[in-house]
Amino acid sequence: MSVTAPLGFRAAGIAAGIKAGGARDLALVVNDGPSRAAAGVFTANRVKAAPVLWSQQVLRGGRLRAVVLNSGGANACTGPEGFQDTHATAEKAAAALDDSAGEIAVCSTGLIGERLPMDALLPGVELAASQLSRDGGLAAADAIRTTDTVSKISFKRGDGYMVGGMAKGAGMLAPGLATMLCVITTDADLTAEQLDTVLRRATSRTFDRLDTDGCMSTNDTVLLLSSGAAGVRPELAEFEQKVTEVCADLARQLLVDAEGASKAIAIEVIGAASEDDAVTVGRAVSRSNLLKCAIHGEDPNWGRVLAAVGTTDAVFEPDRLNVAINGIWICRAGAVGDDRAKVDMRPRDVTITIDLSAGPHTATVHTTDLTADYVHENSAYSS
Repeated sequence: MSVTAPLGFRAAGIAAGIKAGGARDLALVVNDGPSRAAAGVFTANRVKAAPVLWSQQVLRGGRLRAVVLNSGGANACTGPEGFQDTHATAEKAAAALDDSAGEIAVCSTGLIGERLPMDALLPGVELAASQLSRDGGLAAADAIRTTDTVSKISFKRGDGYMVGGMAKGAGMLAPGLATMLCVITTDADLTAEQLDTVLRRATSRTFDRLDTDGCMSTNDTVLLLSSGAAGVRPELAEFEQKVTEVCADLARQLLVDAEGASKAIAIEVIGAASEDDAVTVGRAVSRSNLLKCAIHGEDPNWGRVLAAVGTTDAVFEPDRLNVAINGIWICRAGAVGDDRAKVDMRPRDVTITIDLSAGPHTATVHTTDLTADYVHENSAYSS
């Protein structure tokens, strides 16, 4: 039910000793082919972790044999030495698989600004390689968790092929790709160019519309690997739908496991002049700490919604804005609408609908409330 659901993939998740306490902290996902086509999307943050820089270089060839992933350290802002550590990790995996480091991607997650304990990580890569199996997907998904409370996996069946995936992420969730890591696998037979097109479209409508705290990680990475083991070349539209479904499922799991969250908030923007306008408005509202606090307090404060909408350059007239919370239109024509006491704020899922009355386009951005638990978790994170 994870990255090993499609044919041609093995995985392992082990405790290498990177984390204190003995939890799993290193995963290895291997593509046994016959195809090695691959694509990736990465953080838009200008401050990129060493493994992101390495994996971007590797993906220029459009092929991946394996992915090494570690939790317990981001290997970000670690200078030339950090990049050398990433290179050494890829070389170790390549040696264990009797392959080339030029087809090994590396992903890391954890605290920024600290070197990884290579004396633990490199032996861990060898140990993971010795434990690779078709049953290793769940252990791999567990090994990449940081503040995640649960592992995140998904799979979908296509017409004669499968798509599987695993992800991690509970904080710094404002992907600008398209701290989250995601590996998606398929046994369909597609080219690297086709995978790239599909992945960018899928992530733009799923992960890229997840914005729990407005913080973009230095390490965000989403990889799509094809083994071709099913011998099926699906219609690209059908394949894109399956990949999008896996991404959407994983994005939802990231949302409900977000650090300290008690509400999952869907911000539906309708009536926009363009899809870009709809996304811009949804993202602005999702990043309003005032609104997020109001939702946590179960206060349907539509004024805070309008205030956030007004900070954007989207096309709209203030006196034509309408806002509903959980189906009750409490703001009409930029002013008071239905009785706000009718809004039931008790459910975990909250839907805010914003009608810009400016066009036919729509988009939904997902976020969470702002809680004392979130503040506590992130004030104590490095200690």
